[in-house]
Amino acid sequence: MSLIHSQTNSQMQSIIANLSKVIQGKEDKIELLVLALVAGGHILIEDIPGVGKTTLARSLAKSIDGKFSRIQFTPDLLPTDITGINFYQQSEGKFIFKPGPVFSNILLADEINRASARTQSALLEAMSEEHVTIDGEPHFLPQPFIVLATQNPIEYHGTYPLPEAQLDRFMLQIDIGYPPLEIEQSLAINRSSQDPVDTIEKVISLEELDTLRASVDHVKIESSISQYLLQIVLATRNHPNIRLGVSTRGTLLYARIVRALAILEGRDFVIPEDVKKLAIPVISHRILLNTKAQYSGITAPNIVREILDAERVPR
Repeated sequence: MSLIHSQTNSQMQSIIANLSKVIQGKEDKIELLVLALVAGGHILIEDIPGVGKTTLARSLAKSIDGKFSRIQFTPDLLPTDITGINFYQQSEGKFIFKPGPVFSNILLADEINRASARTQSALLEAMSEEHVTIDGEPHFLPQPFIVLATQNPIEYHGTYPLPEAQLDRFMLQIDIGYPPLEIEQSLAINRSSQDPVDTIEKVISLEELDTLRASVDHVKIESSISQYLLQIVLATRNHPNIRLGVSTRGTLLYARIVRALAILEGRDFVIPEDVKKLAIPVISHRILLNTKAQYSGITAPNIVREILDAERVPR
């Protein structure tokens, strides 16, 4: 591995170790979060309340010395509550733009599916274009800009399901889940009133993160590996239980994040195991099952596993 990739590998490992101080026993989930950060993608966390989603987002922002904002999505939330507004400054005799919470590096969109479609569309523009439009004028967001959106998989009353176009903007969908019993017991005994996020220190700067992200472009992905990735994608488009398969955007995001995984694993090239390892978190939220499959109890992750078992792995 080159010296550059050795350094980026070390930086990624440092972020994972830093986050593991506050979210213990979930290194595999933290690894996925850091991969998305380095690959430049947004993350959808579907999990029950109280498992550390806000703590994780705040810790990530501190680790990269970035600005953190949190939006609690509710049915009465307006698009301008996210993007900001132009207001008339009487003393200056002109309109002044007041930025909304979307102008941050790490944005926690809490319970995103509780907002109306109109409000969700304001966030969709920010996620896809990395700017917001106010009164016809674009305002560009700070870089990096990462959305960590959460939704409760249990409670559906008063929610608005995310449209496919918005789901497709998320590079990954993950859950966090309960910590291992011994860790939860330790937390119950030793947890003090101090906020655990206060113990988090900056690991890398935003400038160093930009360099780290640029290094992903230099990871090699051989034609046989890219063909394997495409075979998996095509299988979702032709599967009898799927009515909407992975989009071209999904393919591109998939190819990018497997490169980030290669760096984390200490390589400057992608191997088939990278593609297999990330298939479920990258693909599952992007496919729509047909009615028959839904009523049969078939789940998207199970179909992805079936596809992985069926596709020939290149040597």
